[in-house]
Amino acid sequence: MLSTIGMRWTSTASKCPSSRTNTRTSSRRRRRRSARGPPGRRPSGRRRPRRDGPDDESGSGSDSDDSDSDDSSYDSSSEDEKEARIREARARREARAAEARANKDKNDLRSPICCILGHVDTGKTKILDNIRRTNVQDGEAGGITQQIGATYVPATSIQERTEDLRTGKQPKSEGKAVDISGPFDMKMPGLLVIDTPGHESFTNLRARGSGLCDIAVLVVDMMHGMEQQTVESINLLKMRKTPFIVALNKIDRLYDWQSAPNLPIQQALAQQKPHVREEFAERLQASKLNLNEQGLNVSLYWENPDPRKFINIVPTSAITGEGIPDLLQLLVKLSQTMMADRLSYITEVQCTVLEVKVIEGLGTTVDVILVNGVIREGDTIVVCGLQGPIVTTIRSLLTPHPMKEIRVKGQYLHHKEVKAAQGIKIAAQGLENAVAGTSLYVVGPDDDVEDLKEEVMGDMEDIFSSIDKGGEGVYVQASTLGSLEALLTFLRSDAVQIPVSAISIGPVHKRDVMRAGIMLEKKMKKYGVILAFDVAVSREAAELADELGVKIMTADIIYHLFDQFTDYLKVCKQEEQEQAKFEAVFPCRLKIVPSCIFNKKDPIVLGVEVVEGIVKMGTPICVPSQGKIDLGRVASLEKEHKAVDEARVGDMVAMKLEATNANEGSRLYGRHFDHKDELVSHISRKSIDLLKENFRDEMTRPDWQLVIKLKKVFGID
Repeated sequence: MLSTIGMRWTSTASKCPSSRTNTRTSSRRRRRRSARGPPGRRPSGRRRPRRDGPDDESGSGSDSDDSDSDDSSYDSSSEDEKEARIREARARREARAAEARANKDKNDLRSPICCILGHVDTGKTKILDNIRRTNVQDGEAGGITQQIGATYVPATSIQERTEDLRTGKQPKSEGKAVDISGPFDMKMPGLLVIDTPGHESFTNLRARGSGLCDIAVLVVDMMHGMEQQTVESINLLKMRKTPFIVALNKIDRLYDWQSAPNLPIQQALAQQKPHVREEFAERLQASKLNLNEQGLNVSLYWENPDPRKFINIVPTSAITGEGIPDLLQLLVKLSQTMMADRLSYITEVQCTVLEVKVIEGLGTTVDVILVNGVIREGDTIVVCGLQGPIVTTIRSLLTPHPMKEIRVKGQYLHHKEVKAAQGIKIAAQGLENAVAGTSLYVVGPDDDVEDLKEEVMGDMEDIFSSIDKGGEGVYVQASTLGSLEALLTFLRSDAVQIPVSAISIGPVHKRDVMRAGIMLEKKMKKYGVILAFDVAVSREAAELADELGVKIMTADIIYHLFDQFTDYLKVCKQEEQEQAKFEAVFPCRLKIVPSCIFNKKDPIVLGVEVVEGIVKMGTPICVPSQGKIDLGRVASLEKEHKAVDEARVGDMVAMKLEATNANEGSRLYGRHFDHKDELVSHISRKSIDLLKENFRDEMTRPDWQLVIKLKKVFGID
């Protein structure tokens, strides 16, 4: 079913605009409705029944299902009424959201949502581990964070970790610098941290995280400085206009560093030997310069001349904890003082699905981040699903114990209601096909379910509409929408540029293999591949893939998947080159060495100097000045009495030519050509096309310029 779903949503999305606006036309709704299947018939003018109730109504007022007039009525007036009802519901929803924003109270703050970004192995997850004093990373694939995780850090825990700062033991900052020492009133209930992947391929997943976050921590490795994913994270934060703090991590790697576990960083630095502080200053300056090159003004937080113009740097050690109290205190203080308006709690629900999980005793659940509003047990919710929108009722609301990460199994706390901002696990019926990475809506008394169903499916449409409809490319399968986005972004990157013919979410089944096998029918072996990212493969699918010759590549880390596909492409390219090598003629221009004529007739053996291009084994050689006569193909090459496969510009080689027909066999050196004649490779339109297709990376610019010259010689268009 997944494959047909992919096709269905592809065709639907291709007709729909990617952005969701308030001006959706009725034709768009009809297209989406027809893609999902017709709704149950309803009599004209009657109120739409609840989704979880029967589609038919008994009583004298009900019309017969067999009535043609009922169909006609539904197709006209009932449809118009539905359109009008949805428009009215959307207007009410938007007005309600505007009113909620207008009535927010700056003294009623929610927990700020913080994202951790940076290059792989800079210590992002270790910093979070230190904050909550647990270890999640050991349970992650390859030590790499693959899914967004949420950790709620309550105010009491923050106050405990920052006690030395709050009791005044920290040196006072001067001027406009951010002073986080001394007591202060913490108005927020806590801090919600989202640990987002820092790898370049996870741009979309990371972007979703940054879209949710109020303030970010950019982790930079003090020992390595700026790295590729660090630059990408900076660009992402700039694009989202997300305020952030730089955690200059791995300060404990400084030579002779004396650990002072969990101490504020200024106190820890004061305890170090002079040469350690000197190395710290040097590496700090280098890191500052690297950040300056990215257009950032940065400063140590206690020396910051203007926090609104300079980004704060906090030196940290994720292993021993130095600087972590400073980081927590700074996050809280900056959030309260500079972001009070943004963090003011609003009643309108804003919620995003992070993961879909099967939990023993609970069934299928969804992990969500509740950014604003209140979710209650018994609420009706609308979620994006693989087979269309899912409307269900919340059976259980669960939260992890404070200081535990929501991905880690353990006993959960049950709630009747939960107020933002928190990471929540929701148990409800029918969530098996819910799509991670999409919005969740709560149906209010004034809402229309059809309006929310259209709204919630927008994310799915956007992804499927991005697929090239040309029909050539690999088949991509992933576990979540975020994983799918990450893989698609990677495949579209300038360095990769691998086309995708179809996508799907969930395990690989026989139908997926059959769809991928279409590429083999089109004689495109390199695209007869399923890239299965973090999904299972059914036994039937694996057997069919072996039978058809479809390659299924599986991995739970995107880079391992890429390595497999890259190796496969190399094998395919080698096979294609092997098949094309006798027809793909490389350009060459040769000068005969008159003193090195070893055999004048077939097989002709003579010494030549490569003036331009490349001469390879199998290259057909001709004499343009003698009516373009062909002499045969290169059978062997020797350079300094050693056999070689090719010779390039400036090489002096002995070349043996073997005739491939009677005419070539009759050519004689001294009668048909001599040392005054120039020899060239006999190219053709087909050989040029094969060079472009299979050997482009072996050709240099001068080689292509020689091809242009030879095209004129042989009259090739």
